[in-house]
Amino acid sequence: MGDVLSQSEIDALLQALNSGSVDADELKQEEKKKKIKVYDFRRPNKFSKDQLHTLQVIYESYARALATFLSAQLRAPVQVDILSVEQLTYEEFIRSIPNPTILNIFSVFPLEGSGIMEINPKLGFAFLDRLLGGPGYTLNKLRALTEIEQTVMEKLSQRMLSYLQEPWGSIIELEPQLERVESNPQFTQLVSPSEIMMIVSMESKMGDVMGMINICIPFLVLEPILDKLSVHYYYSSTHRKPTPENMSIIQARLENAQLPIRVLLGGTSLTVGDLLDLNAGDVVILDKKIQDDLPVVIGNTTKFMGKPGTHENKTAVQISQVIKEGNEDE
Repeated sequence: MGDVLSQSEIDALLQALNSGSVDADELKQEEKKKKIKVYDFRRPNKFSKDQLHTLQVIYESYARALATFLSAQLRAPVQVDILSVEQLTYEEFIRSIPNPTILNIFSVFPLEGSGIMEINPKLGFAFLDRLLGGPGYTLNKLRALTEIEQTVMEKLSQRMLSYLQEPWGSIIELEPQLERVESNPQFTQLVSPSEIMMIVSMESKMGDVMGMINICIPFLVLEPILDKLSVHYYYSSTHRKPTPENMSIIQARLENAQLPIRVLLGGTSLTVGDLLDLNAGDVVILDKKIQDDLPVVIGNTTKFMGKPGTHENKTAVQISQVIKEGNEDE
């Protein structure tokens, strides 16, 4: 709103034009001059706004999947929200995280290079406490992971990284693989300090414990697929039309799916007193006659009517009627 003039400024400008102290032609020439754009060569912006927006969409989908996985794995409600998707130098990222922390170094095949998934130790120790049978408490004083804790964290981190495959699927088929877990950021040197990184900051909350999960991927790693990091390409790849091959695979899987089938012999109503007085040999009269068709229930829906009988010394039912509801071809 800085370009909007107030009424007093408009009056002053009109008065200056009328008095001749301001020349309208000079204002036009000034408007035609090239505007200066500030550019910091120490922190060049290599990701465009459209690319950052695409990354935001990808990691919003990842945050939802990650929250579902962690809630099921830890058996506690976990909330994961995207705070920001930005570009920083590697040095700025390292300085912004605590020491010690939980640094998961991972590869992103088929892309060359590695990335970092940093889990705030306050949040990480709460995850570990929950996985090891505790209520999900964190430590009052931060420390590095023990060997047992590191082994448990490696398995959890690998599962967390595997959920990157689906949101990235429309761009590239990634295979994230955990390489190692570090605690000291100063000893983790993936790229040069001035290299630009894509930083995704996610706020995670489990009970009363809240912490950050940061995903850091160097620009050099994502450079081969920068032309695909556009919103148009992402959505056009996501909403592809089904192919005959995919339709046949889905049909085959549906045809082999198993469903529970029940045949209801009949029903009746009894009082609690009558139910308590039942003994062996008593006869309960149902609401069906011998010649009546019996309902064949699939799941919770009656789909057929049939006659009871036997087939090869087994109890069977012969379908006599198909019950259709609405337009079942859709």
